[in-house]
Amino acid sequence: MQIIIGRRDKADFPELGLQNIDIKIDTGAYTSSIHCLNIEELHEDDKQYVTFELLDPNNSKYSGKTLKFEYLRKKKVKSSFGATEQRYLIASTIVVFGHTYPIELSLTERSEMKYPILIGRKLLDKNFIVDTAQYNLSYKKKQASLKSTK
Repeated sequence: MQIIIGRRDKADFPELGLQNIDIKIDTGAYTSSIHCLNIEELHEDDKQYVTFELLDPNNSKYSGKTLKFEYLRKKKVKSSFGATEQRYLIASTIVVFGHTYPIELSLTERSEMKYPILIGRKLLDKNFIVDTAQYNLSYKKKQASLKSTK
């Protein structure tokens, strides 16, 4: 059964240490993306890693910590502005509507964008129906659930 999700929401990314982070639903994008700084490739023990800082100092959720993930692959991604960029993809999880979903995230610098995370069709397909008139449906459900357990 597909869940109705609005045009924007808040989600948790437990493996990245992010809770209630703003996300924007982007049906024009196939892959989901997350705002990162200082993205660098690293090779250790015959494995390929990427190190990065999530978000930037202007975001209240910025920790300044450098994270290290084994990356899945590099992918050429075309932005909405028509520019092509080589990006690293990592595997992680997202929690929305109380459910945990696997998600691939492309790492990119998005400081000029209002939302630090875009959710693309790869996650939306077969899981969600997008209602552009709605917003924060998952976050509102989470808040209502927290109130009812008190």
